Amino acid sequence: MQKIETTDVLIVGAGPSGAVAAALLRQQGRAVLVIEREEFPRFSIGESLLPQSMEYLEQAGMLRAVVEAGFQFKNGAAFVHNGRYTDFDFRDKHSAGWGTTYQVQRAQFDHILAKEAERFGAEIRYRHEVMTVDLSEKPLVTVKDTSGKIYQVKAEFILDASGFGRILPRLLKLETPSNFPVRGAIFTHIEDGIVQSKTQGKKQGNTQGNTVGFDRNKIRVTVHPKHCNVWFWTIPFAAGRCSIGVVAETSFLDRYQGSDTERLRAIVAEEPSLQELLVNAKWDTPARHIVGYSANVASLWGKSYALLGNAGEFLDPVFSSGVTIAFKSASLAAAVLQRQFAGEQVDWQNEYGVPLRKGVDTFRAFVESWYAGGFQNIIFHEAQQPEIRRMISSILAGYAWDQSNPFVKETARRLAALETICTPA
Repeated sequence: MQKIETTDVLIVGAGPSGAVAAALLRQQGRAVLVIEREEFPRFSIGESLLPQSMEYLEQAGMLRAVVEAGFQFKNGAAFVHNGRYTDFDFRDKHSAGWGTTYQVQRAQFDHILAKEAERFGAEIRYRHEVMTVDLSEKPLVTVKDTSGKIYQVKAEFILDASGFGRILPRLLKLETPSNFPVRGAIFTHIEDGIVQSKTQGKKQGNTQGNTVGFDRNKIRVTVHPKHCNVWFWTIPFAAGRCSIGVVAETSFLDRYQGSDTERLRAIVAEEPSLQELLVNAKWDTPARHIVGYSANVASLWGKSYALLGNAGEFLDPVFSSGVTIAFKSASLAAAVLQRQFAGEQVDWQNEYGVPLRKGVDTFRAFVESWYAGGFQNIIFHEAQQPEIRRMISSILAGYAWDQSNPFVKETARRLAALETICTPA
């Protein structure tokens, strides 16, 4: 008869949400087993963190390890479209809290977090794969190890932190269609060769659109000159490298032939300021692509399980919200589990599902406005009120749960009103 292992909490996936959840649960004294399909370090996209993330790294006891890793400092976001330039300094924001963070190579960053989770006592099994999940009684998970051997684990609770793998949504048929069009991204890391300008561009009205205004402490989002729903990210790393990618509907990306690198370079060549910015770049890493990444589920929790981060819902990469949502979900879930293990009556819907979705829905409204062009009219508008800029800066910095911010409390109404004011006649 096959032996069944036991643990308090089984976490599927050792990425950011899984690692932070594991550390928080270990601090509560829970036995934690993490099943990770891949070997770390491994490549992952999503390198530009938001300042809100720092709060959760601090809560999980991981902040020092991240700070000492030497990642590229980040204090804001810059936007470029047809020669127009604007930027947001996240230190100048409505919400209290961190105003700075880092731009990270995710392979290194995720590995650091996983090692920190192990430091707190979580067990991580790499290259083990979840095969089936039985929730009829206590969760019973069937796992395949590196040699192909099958074993089972019985847990009190499961946290799915499997990211785009979306293990529980697939196995339990929880997925629902996303309301976003099918978009894809083509991306790579390059030696960027960017010559740092001595003169930084003005916050609005910089018409030069090249190295003037380029700031390695900010992610740069560049809009395609002819298509407002096509955009590029440029995320500087330390040591002269950066992440470069394009996001568009698949019908647009499918126009381009060749390898992913050839397709990406062809699209980059259509944006003059980006082409000039990267004129000395060495494209030394083969590009990759991902398609149809936006996802949704009917519920973020169920009997003895909860979905963290991208396993539950992924919106879009435009505002770099993925890791922040992942950390927020881990923090909320760990807090509910602490009360549940203490024997208290908990309400997963109102203590986890509802509060998590509030922030996600704020990000969603801004993503929808971005692709419709309304938010672009807002950020490039010439007559911006400082207080409103600080409110928007807070959301771009990840503070999408701050109810003191009118653009969080009444997102749809406030955003629609501002779009009306800022849209050219």
